[in-house]
Formats: sequence, C-alpha cells, structure tokens
Amino acid sequence: MDGTASALIGHYLSFLRAQRKLSPHTLDNYGRDLQELRSLLTPADADASTAELDLRGVTQVQIRKCAARLHARGLNARSISRKLSAWRGFFGWLSMEIELPANPVDGVKPPKKSKPLPKALAADDAVRLVAQADPGRDPDSTLAACNRAMFELLYSSGLRVSELVGIDVADIGEGSYESAGWIDLGEAEVTVTGKGGKKRKVPVGKAALQAISDWLPLRAGLVRADGGTDCHALFLNERGARMSPRVTQLRLKAHGKGVEMASDVHPHMLRHSFASHVLQSSGDLRAVQEMLGHASITATQVYTALDFQRLAQVYDQAHPRARKGGKDNNN
Repeated sequence: MDGTASALIGHYLSFLRAQRKLSPHTLDNYGRDLQELRSLLTPADADASTAELDLRGVTQVQIRKCAARLHARGLNARSISRKLSAWRGFFGWLSMEIELPANPVDGVKPPKKSKPLPKALAADDAVRLVAQADPGRDPDSTLAACNRAMFELLYSSGLRVSELVGIDVADIGEGSYESAGWIDLGEAEVTVTGKGGKKRKVPVGKAALQAISDWLPLRAGLVRADGGTDCHALFLNERGARMSPRVTQLRLKAHGKGVEMASDVHPHMLRHSFASHVLQSSGDLRAVQEMLGHASITATQVYTALDFQRLAQVYDQAHPRARKGGKDNNN
C-alpha cells in the first residue's frame, strides 16, 4: 500500500465506501475534513498540494494545534467536533494498516459549545399571547377554552409541556393508577412530577385559575365513560383523550401566528418567560429554582443573564452616554 498521506486518505475513503456503505455526500465530507487536516499539518513554507508528511509522526500536540487554528478562524464547536471525529476514525483505521504509537486524536476535545440563552418573551407579549383570543377562532368554543386554560397555566406556573399534560383534575389514587400531577383550585396551586420523578407544588395565578374554571364545564362534555385513566386528565382533546405534548405545541404555535406574534412560540418559551419575569420582579433565584424544579441552581442562573440583557437594553435606550450618535446631556 502506498504510504503517502494522500494515498492513505484515498484508501480510507474506499474502505468507508465498501465496508460502511456511506453515502457519496458523507464521503465528500470525510474527504474534505481529512484533506484539511493534511493541509493543517503541512509546514507553512511547504506547498500543501505536493508536500507529503509522515502520518506516523503526528502527535496529540499537533492535533490540538490544528483544532486551535480552526477555532481561531471562527469555526464553531460543532464543526470542530465533527472534524475531530473524522480524524479520529481515520487514525483508528490507520493503526490497523501501519504501526502507530497511538491515535493522536484520542483525548483531544473540541472547544466547549456555547449555550444559547433561552428565548423569553417580553412581559407584554407573554400576556397578550395567553390572554388574547385568536381572531380566527370562536372564543367561546371548547377548543378555545382548552387552549386558553393550557396556555395560561404554562405561563402562570412555568411548567414543562410534559408536566402540563400529565395533570389530573384531582389527586387520584385508584388501584394501580396514581396521578402524576393535579390541580387544586381552592389552594391555587398545581402539583406536577418533574425530571427524576420529583414532585413539586407551584402557585397558580388568578388568570389561570379563571381560565381553568371556564374550561372545566366544557371538559365535562368530552369525558368518555370508557375513557380509562384519560377520564382523569385535566386537558382533553376533541376525542376525549388526554392531551399530548405534540398537540399542545402545535396549538400554541398556531395560536401565536393567529395573534400575530413576531416569532414562533412554543411551550418552553412560556416557561422561560415565566422564570425571567418572576426573577426580574423578585430577584429571588432560589424561589425560581424551586418553582422550575431545577435540581441545581446552576440551571436557573441562566435567567440572570436574561435579566442583565433586559437591563442592558434599558441602559442603551435611556442613558445619554450610551446612545449611539446621541448628544451629551449636560443639564
């Protein structure tokens, strides 16, 4: 077998094509990633198109430098991770073809992926979304009443959509059936089961309580005698079955378009909005952690960044020295 880097890359791609049956598109990506590695490893004063290098001598330090150069060029962490995976697979195959001291890509990690901040609605937009009727629907219909009760409760209590659809009209314990969650209108609170099977109680606001009270008489007309455990569900679809997370997502998205929201909305956006708005008003991070059901306060701290973003926007709009092109106010 020709031992040049170019030839070995070609042999590896042939192996992937024959043995792993990869698509032409995937093979092209592998080929580009490996040729880029070859170029990165070639000395700066050499012609990358003709120079050959000894792959036996490639070290982990060199691979780290290659990854660092890609990062310096602005390549995102996901793309660098993909390239490292391609390089690691290549050297793994190469170790079966020629003698290598070790796989130089093993132990090399991509830069940490930056976590985008969760998208939260402005308070006025969140209220408009859950309170305003869709002009394309009958506001007195069963579907509209169910939607409003679900959306109000999502925003009122910061629930996950999986927690929302698991709520029963009361705490049921019949035989082998045990409620995952339930609503207590008298106490103005909802009990839900979060991640790790951990139950928690969350307050429910006045608007959500009213929307649920308006929904319950209409819900009674959907309950089927043979509905099994679905007959306990607080939120039912038109067929009398427990509401699903997917249908809830689709309904909220359609409702957002109906009331002309600027962006697509989804249930988790209401959860983020709840957390951000409560934190803005109270500053109590621990309370928000408890209501969201986060096991660690680290997960809740992301909302402090959202809060700072809002403060930064207020500063930029209000402070005379922050206005772009504005004049100083010396009065």
